[in-house]
Amino acid sequence: MAFFEVNSLGKYFGGLKALQDLSFHIDKGEIYCIIGPNGAGKSTLFNCINGLYTPNTGKVVFKEEDITGLQPNDIAKRKIGRTFQNLELFENMTTMENIMLGRHLHMKAGLFSSSLMLWRGSAAAQEEIKNREQVEKIIDLLELQAIRNKYVSQLPYGAKKLVELARALASEPELLLLDEPAAGLTNDEKEELVFWIRDIRDELGITIVMIEHNMQMVSEISDRVLAINFGKKLIEGSINEVISHPEVIKAYLGES
Repeated sequence: MAFFEVNSLGKYFGGLKALQDLSFHIDKGEIYCIIGPNGAGKSTLFNCINGLYTPNTGKVVFKEEDITGLQPNDIAKRKIGRTFQNLELFENMTTMENIMLGRHLHMKAGLFSSSLMLWRGSAAAQEEIKNREQVEKIIDLLELQAIRNKYVSQLPYGAKKLVELARALASEPELLLLDEPAAGLTNDEKEELVFWIRDIRDELGITIVMIEHNMQMVSEISDRVLAINFGKKLIEGSINEVISHPEVIKAYLGES
């Protein structure tokens, strides 16, 4: 069995078929990229995987468990994390506080009670220490030390993208969904992101599924690529196989 599978997935909004009989699998440790023009169904696919949408047909299987239709919190408990195309951060909280929110699944005492730390030896205090240690590792990995105590509202866009990535990592996912992580970044920031994603896979052992429009980045980082359009699978394979496929060229450039 594959580490992760999508089998004959379909999602309809009235007469609009956002996903149509879509199937693919991902092996553990892969960096798997999904490409396609705007409106191809990429974000709808992610929403079906992490429980924001319930598919009309087909199923999603993670580590041999059918997770189709589970609520987002239940998906997160199964160690599937996600970032979003539009940032979902708390602007009036610091970098550290935003990342700590990603630890909520690991907080038996609760997010707010654990932060009170009424006495050093309490269970809540010990839990707080453990969770902060995990967050510190992520801050070190993504080199966020300089902005750890800054409010997110004070940060440039590229830094905010890294904070959202850090928060997703704080949940300790085994599968991480990245929705257009390079969107809005400068060329230098995109180059750094390539290194971060490789480190996340190599150092943390996280399998990565990434929606991305930047083809240079896709070519540098992907193990395999899936191209979709109108919710349908066009081709799956190496980046060179995918970008040279006639249907992919047609989807991006149109017919001559």
